[in-house]
Amino acid sequence: MFFSLLALITTQTFAQKFGVQGGINLANMLVKDDDDTYSDEFKSNLGFNAGVTFEIGFGDLIAVEAGLIADTKGFKVEEQGYKETLNLIYADIPVLLKVGPSLGPVKIFAAAGPYVGIGLTGKDKWEWDAESGTEDVEWGSGEEEMKRLDYGAKFGAGAEVAGFVVGAYYSLGLANLSNDSENGYKAQNRVLSISVGYKFGK
Repeated sequence: MFFSLLALITTQTFAQKFGVQGGINLANMLVKDDDDTYSDEFKSNLGFNAGVTFEIGFGDLIAVEAGLIADTKGFKVEEQGYKETLNLIYADIPVLLKVGPSLGPVKIFAAAGPYVGIGLTGKDKWEWDAESGTEDVEWGSGEEEMKRLDYGAKFGAGAEVAGFVVGAYYSLGLANLSNDSENGYKAQNRVLSISVGYKFGK
């Protein structure tokens, strides 16, 4: 009897949902040192996000959601005959606190929390006048390499109805991805994501 009651309370209090999601990313980077911000001319690089999520609900208003998301990051730049596109793919693990009420069949929410990302692969494509090239991104601790670890904060809002979810999120990278820190040089990810998905469970 006791264990049956405990199971009932747990089921009612901690609702669990598994989910899948996918969508588009508009990625950019902040690149600057103590003298200048070099990324002022950068443009957003169109990419994708896709992954799985697990959510635990605490009553009707609060939930915690963790995910394993494949995220594209990087930037584009086009100026005075020079073009460059940096395409990066990360495995991101966000842990978000979600807060929001249900309005009839629709649940709206705001979300915020930290994320950690691991760089998986990347390519740097460039064109200069009649010349062009493509290089694989190298991860490591050398000055010409990028740090593989990324981390930061993620914010967003969205709505859920009948298991279908749509959301918009902004990832603010706090990790300096550059190994060259001379004169305060740093490079940090910035990503705007729009995703749609479906959650299984109640």
